[in-house]
Amino acid sequence: MTNPEKLWYPQARSTAYFFYRQEWHLLYLLVFVPLTFFLSSPFLENSAWLGLNSAQWFWISIILSIVHQVIVWIVFRLQLGWAPLTQLFGKADLVAWGAIFFPLFLGRIFAQVGFAQATQATLALAKPLAIGISIVLILSALYTLWSVVRYFGLIRAMVGDHFRLRFREMPLETRGIYKYSSNAMYTYVLLLFWAIALINRSLPGLFMAAFHHSYVWVHYYCTEKPDMEIIYKNNFS
Repeated sequence: MTNPEKLWYPQARSTAYFFYRQEWHLLYLLVFVPLTFFLSSPFLENSAWLGLNSAQWFWISIILSIVHQVIVWIVFRLQLGWAPLTQLFGKADLVAWGAIFFPLFLGRIFAQVGFAQATQATLALAKPLAIGISIVLILSALYTLWSVVRYFGLIRAMVGDHFRLRFREMPLETRGIYKYSSNAMYTYVLLLFWAIALINRSLPGLFMAAFHHSYVWVHYYCTEKPDMEIIYKNNFS
């Protein structure tokens, strides 16, 4: 079992750091949830998919994204300051975390599919062009996922440095997609949300993709980047 006393940092063990920068997280939601709803509302009428109407898919997508990222914030900050998952589950801590993280992320993708399907054919873009752009986006996302698995490692990608000391000692990855972006997952994997909207030629689906993609970057700047600065004692851009 990993000794949790070696995992946490004294400077992260405070209520002040737990909530550090989360006021910006809240401000983002207070501005961009209503804005996304306002832009999408003309299309939230009678269309449906799998028995759920477009308005229901809209809120499922929004709520899943918020639940996912709030849980990520809470777990990251608790783990960095107190390592509760490691204390509770020992070497199975990452299994427990993966059982929370991956279903929520996959649920966000499925909700995007549902919303785009329920609002399809609302974007004035030729179908061949929409599909062509989607293929480029999907290939970019798939190459990123391949690079993550091949070079970075899926466990490390789950923010393994909050759970294992060995990940903190590894150098920055520069192979595969990481030649072009040090934060490739947030930059390229979320292109899947845009591709789903384009395949369905869904204008509100594009609004939702913009919400998901920008919200992930809010997580990075409000939660993950400050954590990395503590872990690596360095300034990350």
